[in-house]
Amino acid sequence: MHIVPSLDPGSPRVRFGAELRRLREAAQLSQAAVAARLGCTQTQVSRLEKATRTPSRSDAERLDRLFHTADGVSFTRLYQRIVAQPGGPVWFRSWVEEIEPTARVLRSWDPLLIPGLLQTEAYARHLFSQAPQITLDEVEERVQARIQRKRILDRDTPPLILVLIDPGVLRRKVGGAAVMRDQLDHLLEITRRPTVYIQVVDSDCLAGLLGAFMIAELPDGQPDAVHVDSSATGQVTTEDDTVRAIWKRYEAIRRWAYPEPVSTKMIEEARREWT
Repeated sequence: MHIVPSLDPGSPRVRFGAELRRLREAAQLSQAAVAARLGCTQTQVSRLEKATRTPSRSDAERLDRLFHTADGVSFTRLYQRIVAQPGGPVWFRSWVEEIEPTARVLRSWDPLLIPGLLQTEAYARHLFSQAPQITLDEVEERVQARIQRKRILDRDTPPLILVLIDPGVLRRKVGGAAVMRDQLDHLLEITRRPTVYIQVVDSDCLAGLLGAFMIAELPDGQPDAVHVDSSATGQVTTEDDTVRAIWKRYEAIRRWAYPEPVSTKMIEEARREWT
């Protein structure tokens, strides 16, 4: 089943898709005809119109040439509004806007922190506040973007979430004892959901020390996508060699994971230590 994300009707990306469909139909062009002019597939045009794909600059420029900015619509200006939206780096936006909302299964590994989808607001706020030279407004923008991102967990048909974490994550102080108690309480609560599984990985596992990553299984035969973290910039790709390498690393880490009941007890023990 294809899961359609909940979209903000006022967002520039939704407006981009709506204007594309309106002008295409007014010009009596099929999606295939527009795809031929953009140099992409009919499916990609359909996803642009549904706002489940973020347009590229070249998409916008070619559409402006195709429709001659009809009715004053400038796809280039709409594209600029899309990439100017606050709340996170541009390289990560394709993951948040296109991949996570449509994924059937999300797998993640994090050796340092609680994964973003499972963070409390206070935990996330403290993390963002530690970024060099960040302003209070920027912190709040990122917190609100994270809250928006987490809404996929509350959909009628949420993705299956499979989380692997290092035990040190449970004892790494982020924002103080109260923040950590609330964060671990949240983990214990969310593990009761039938679509969320959290496993703690033995600290002797060395396969995951290269860094955090996520794997998204997408519907309709689309290739898996991966997001690989780094201290400077991350990578989001469906490139086959990279995806295979991340899958192999995930399986190597998973072999060191404790069963869910044991993992839950480990979280409970760590929670009691934050007094």
